[in-house]
Amino acid sequence: MNSKTLEALEVMRKRINQIDADLQNEEILRDIKKITELNKERSNLEEPVQLLVKFETNVNNIKEAREILENEKDAELREMAKAVLEEEEAKTSAIESDIDLILMPKDPNDDKNVIVEIRGAAGGDEANIFAGDLFKMYTKYCEKNNWKIDLMDSSPSEAGGFSQISFMVKGEKVFSKLKFESGSHRVQRVPKTESKGRIQTSTATVVVLPEVSDIEIDIKPSDLRIDTYRSGGAGGQHVNTTDSAVRITHIPTGVVASSQDGRSQHDNKDIAMTMLRARIYEAELEKQNSETAGMRKNAVGTGARSEKIRTYNYAQNRVTDHRINLTLQKLDQVMEGAIEEFISELINNEQKEKVALHLQE
Repeated sequence: MNSKTLEALEVMRKRINQIDADLQNEEILRDIKKITELNKERSNLEEPVQLLVKFETNVNNIKEAREILENEKDAELREMAKAVLEEEEAKTSAIESDIDLILMPKDPNDDKNVIVEIRGAAGGDEANIFAGDLFKMYTKYCEKNNWKIDLMDSSPSEAGGFSQISFMVKGEKVFSKLKFESGSHRVQRVPKTESKGRIQTSTATVVVLPEVSDIEIDIKPSDLRIDTYRSGGAGGQHVNTTDSAVRITHIPTGVVASSQDGRSQHDNKDIAMTMLRARIYEAELEKQNSETAGMRKNAVGTGARSEKIRTYNYAQNRVTDHRINLTLQKLDQVMEGAIEEFISELINNEQKEKVALHLQE
């Protein structure tokens, strides 16, 4: 392991020791926010420091084994030392790879909650129905992960599904997994409205945005235009009786967010502001780095049938993720929320690409 990596790990170990000392400080223990920050920081440092301790242990074991081989004449002891040396060297090499990977720059949004937006794209009613199917798929996946879903805004389609639906997902490291779902999803199946049994190709687009706090994005009230109107979708007895729906426009950027599914105008305003912050944050990222930050524009494109990240073929019970060339013959399970295999492979692929880029530097 190179000296710079060892120095970085040693700094992390010293920082953990300092955090542990701070968490014994009575003044800090009275500050809940500070305790939360320190525990979160310690959690992020814990794994690399544990790997450092394992590395040091293995290095000592290798040193002892080499000393035995150099000084011991007993054939049996030398054979045991040789076996230990080979095993510890293999372990050390694996630990070094793990350390290199864990020290790769992380997406600063990985720990955040997300806002997911699904829209029916090419294919008319069938696209909207498929958008509804994707919503159900993500709902079940979130349930499997014990994540909470809060509906933010929706436009139900008369034929079924949604022309558009937005929802927030809250939980541990949500963005680190769901960020890979951004893009155009293609479905191939016989629509319910098709009398001759012909397979139709339709698409729905998915956008996954990190939740952004008002500290990260400072929005001036004077830059906002807030309009209220009557809700038009499902929402119980209050629908179409009061102007509870809210549309907020950020005048400098033209970014718009709306909500009509909250229980009150106040709820809808809070929801719309949350969506607005996320969209402005996304737009700012695109502006800063158009090559790597296109969470909506680059990932989704126009939603045309030719632009796709994943295809769902009902006739063959097949799902293919085109980014990693992975095909699973279990579409029925995937639509019940079993998408972890795709996400795990996408995470592995991202890590490999990061390591490859690091080696080129």
